[in-house]
Amino acid sequence: MNGLTRSLALLGGLILLLTASGCGGDGLGKRYPVSGTITYKGEPVPHGNIFFVPDDPNTGRAASGSISEGRYRLSTAGTNDGAFPGSYKIRIMALEVDNSQVEANMQGGSGRQDDVIAATQAAQKLIPAKYELETTSGLTATVEEGSNTFDFELTD
Repeated sequence: MNGLTRSLALLGGLILLLTASGCGGDGLGKRYPVSGTITYKGEPVPHGNIFFVPDDPNTGRAASGSISEGRYRLSTAGTNDGAFPGSYKIRIMALEVDNSQVEANMQGGSGRQDDVIAATQAAQKLIPAKYELETTSGLTATVEEGSNTFDFELTD
């Protein structure tokens, strides 16, 4: 390969790389950072998960994040890669699960899926159940170009 051909190949590769990184690098399109806080009765929700469900699932894509000490950041297809622009309904799950019986059975070699199901069903809800479904939570958000912060104060 002569110098000109090598330079053109390098330039073409660089243009392709820049184009791919401009749309998230995975071909899905541009996502924007989304973060915020979640409190219940004025206190940070200690742990859980938050889900942004698109108003129109035919044109949108859901995003989610873990809640830790009341803070979250959303991901769509990669770690903390944000969410697509658009309107969303929100659902939040926060449970305190007692895994002691599950762990005891696992150590004894008799761990079963039934143990996990029973522990989950007996879990203490850290927030009202209405927040577990986007259809009943009453929470919404519109992600726009740029950085987005959405804080949610949950009530009974």
